[in-house]
Amino acid sequence: MRGIPEQIVAHLKQELNEIDDVKLKMMATEEGDVTVIYFSSLIEKMTLQTMVIIPLANNLKQIHQMSQYIDAKDVKDVIKRLNAGQTLLFFHETNALVSMDTFSAPIRAITNTETESTVIGPQDAFTESLETNISLVRRRIQSSMLKNENRIVGSEANIKISIVYMDNIVNDENLKNLRNRIDQVNYPLFTDISVLKQLIEDNPLSPFPQYYMTVRPDSVCRYLLDGRIVVFMDNSQLAIVCPTSFFEMFVSIEDYYNRWTTASLLRMLRFFGFFITIMITPMYISALTFHPEILPYELLLSLQESRSKVPFPPLIEVLFIELIIEVLREAGSRMPAKVGQTIGIVGGIVIGTAAVEAGLLSNILIVLVATSALLSFLPPIFLMSNTSRFIRYIFILSAGLFGLFGQMLAFAWLIHHLLSLKSLGTNYMTPGIPRKPTDLLDNVIRFPLKYLTKKTGISRTQTKQQEEKLGEDVEHS
Repeated sequence: MRGIPEQIVAHLKQELNEIDDVKLKMMATEEGDVTVIYFSSLIEKMTLQTMVIIPLANNLKQIHQMSQYIDAKDVKDVIKRLNAGQTLLFFHETNALVSMDTFSAPIRAITNTETESTVIGPQDAFTESLETNISLVRRRIQSSMLKNENRIVGSEANIKISIVYMDNIVNDENLKNLRNRIDQVNYPLFTDISVLKQLIEDNPLSPFPQYYMTVRPDSVCRYLLDGRIVVFMDNSQLAIVCPTSFFEMFVSIEDYYNRWTTASLLRMLRFFGFFITIMITPMYISALTFHPEILPYELLLSLQESRSKVPFPPLIEVLFIELIIEVLREAGSRMPAKVGQTIGIVGGIVIGTAAVEAGLLSNILIVLVATSALLSFLPPIFLMSNTSRFIRYIFILSAGLFGLFGQMLAFAWLIHHLLSLKSLGTNYMTPGIPRKPTDLLDNVIRFPLKYLTKKTGISRTQTKQQEEKLGEDVEHS
């Protein structure tokens, strides 16, 4: 763009005042003086030398071919480009301001995932680079129908996100709904995409995660081809998949690499393990406090003998050991890896043994709590593990107050809450309450892959919409 007064560049220099890593360099070229403006923290010296300095001195034609004219009056856009790692060139003779994409800051290499590791299948995981993450998806889905829309979020930080979907499959209503929610978000800083996820959820007060989050490109591609929408954020490794159902929180991508028998067994273990982990210690409280008759006589004798020296009622006993487990888990996660593992193992053994010998806890409760803690880690999504820990306390308090009746009340609340939840406007309990019969083929039990050729009902894909519209047209005719 020509005709830009040089005073605007002076104003730009004023805006960049007291920013130590901004560099302004004056160079003499065939077309007169040129001011080079860039952030040294975002551009490597070799990249700047190769792409900007040498061509300015020897080949201005290359500069004009690789650059883009921008409006210097839009200072906000200019600052945004500098923060994105672009180099700005101001030609004094023609009053033209151009930008070149020279971003070359160090980024983390593609490595294995530590949170969603599998034995079978690809081992690569997303990084904190938005461009790298999208490239990992495009390498797997080589189709012109794979679309991505970039947006800026964060009223202060201006973080870039990308909405990715298959244009020929995605439900337009879901896509429009997600766009509106993101556009309405008003938050100053997004340090991770988890923050955005909480701001666009249907029910932010619910303890359940309403969107699937993953770091695996193969898992993202599977959901994209099912008609889902995926959101990436720059500087975040995770990707959001929406909409999502409750049952998908217990599905691992490795299930599709295993035989259907093994996959079904593992899914049932994860799914029913979630309900066991929230019920096993409350059942201990109910049986000892209100309903000892539900236990076999021999087991009741063992429990009474185990608790003969324990001075606390079962409710206090369970809360005490559950809090100890939480303290060990939190302390282990905040320490260096090797030290954290040692603290968790040694602390659990020492504290558990000492508590039993001191008469503070019963032997059987130690076994139940340890089993419950292990079961809470079965879901492949860590957020669901945190949810099971929170829900368990609700069941513990209900059992301590009303016994089995309290547990059934808590369970009724749980089912009602799950049935009322929505994910991007879609029922959260799909496909438990299936939108179409084929959803049942890929549920808690996974049928052989040759039967899993239909898109899921939760996606409400365009193909399904077109079939319904065609049916309506035939009826009218």
